[in-house]
Amino acid sequence: MAVAQEHEILVVAPATADLLAKLAHGLADDFLTTLYLAFTGPVVLAPAMNVNMWRHAATQGNLETLRKRGHRIVEPESGYLACGMTGPGRLAEPETIAEAVAREGARRKDLEGETILITAGPTQEPLDPVRYISNRSSGRMGYALAEAAAARGARVVLVSGPVALPPLAGVETIPVRTAAEMREKVLENLDRADIVVKAAAVADYHLGRVPAQKVKKTAARMSLELDPTPDILAELGRKKGDRLLIGFAAETENLQQEARRKLEMKNCDMVVGNLVGPELGFESEENEVILALRTGAVIPLARASKREIADRIFDEALKLRLALHLAHER
Repeated sequence: MAVAQEHEILVVAPATADLLAKLAHGLADDFLTTLYLAFTGPVVLAPAMNVNMWRHAATQGNLETLRKRGHRIVEPESGYLACGMTGPGRLAEPETIAEAVAREGARRKDLEGETILITAGPTQEPLDPVRYISNRSSGRMGYALAEAAAARGARVVLVSGPVALPPLAGVETIPVRTAAEMREKVLENLDRADIVVKAAAVADYHLGRVPAQKVKKTAARMSLELDPTPDILAELGRKKGDRLLIGFAAETENLQQEARRKLEMKNCDMVVGNLVGPELGFESEENEVILALRTGAVIPLARASKREIADRIFDEALKLRLALHLAHER
């Protein structure tokens, strides 16, 4: 199909619920859906529909499928709709859509030739052969970063703790379980990395001596003596050389101060800070973060899907690297 090869970006505005379903499931029964299947460049979709159709689980599932393919979704705005209802579903303003298209056009394959080392998910620190200490990290943010980097042309090495997520095509994934295993695999792959993104939620403590057999429950109170796990980010900060090092800070309060403190203490170039709660952070498919930069700037990123947040992180990381390089040359 010649027209699919002649253009750089495919933009659909408005994208109806019916069209999103067809694109998500690969149906090609008209010109647009056939064009979509033949098109290999970036895709920008601006949905517009009734508020209940937008909120329906089927529509949200189709959107998630399309996001995982690397497509940019321009979220609809809230307001009075043609059907007479009020809520999200109104087509985004033309300026908003144009900005998304411009970002997608600038992005293209801007990470081609780069190797990016990313960590994701939790670690599990055993207490015995059955039990372990861990946290609520789902790994979605790290996987979104890996997916975004691969879509932008990078070679991606993903060191992943235990997650319930499907493997990513085109991404070299190294599974680990404990903090010690994660440290080992990160250091093994550090030399080939141009950018390191530490998005994993590594357990802070582990049991020094793990019993060989399951500990039986009794009526007696039990105490555990826990040792700190290795501080992988701090070690990377000492060894990073010319690499760009990006850390994460999941906090429940004082977000900006804690992100800045972590950036300085761990010698990072950027720290992505987010407040964790019931609707954002670990177990959510969305995030709202701040980026604390080595230059002193703090950039807030509004609530969006983790895939969209991942692309924004790389947008700012590339700008930051250029700024740091120019400052070094002076």
